[in-house]
Amino acid sequence: MADTQQVDAKDGRKVARLAKQISAFSQQHGGAEGQVAHIGERGARIVLVGEDGAWGDLVAPSVEIARKAVEKAGITAHESFDGEFAAKVKTGPYEWSRMAGIQVGGPKNA
Repeated sequence: MADTQQVDAKDGRKVARLAKQISAFSQQHGGAEGQVAHIGERGARIVLVGEDGAWGDLVAPSVEIARKAVEKAGITAHESFDGEFAAKVKTGPYEWSRMAGIQVGGPKNA
């Protein structure tokens, strides 16, 4: 039974740490919304989009921990990353060059 309590306390600390990071992002960007996605054995990805269009992400060890952190931070959580939510993301030249890779601005093949 002590092992279960120890795991629960550890998860609680992870939730609190992630919620603090989410809240800091939200404060820095005039509010935020998020979406939790399962990424396999690695856990879950929390995608954050600020009211100013800035975006970022965090990785949690599980979907459950990610959802609890989002809830604790008090931001709106979306089921999927589409429609109006995705349209809020503002991208600049850096993001476009990273997404395009070699096709735009990357190394040239001879």
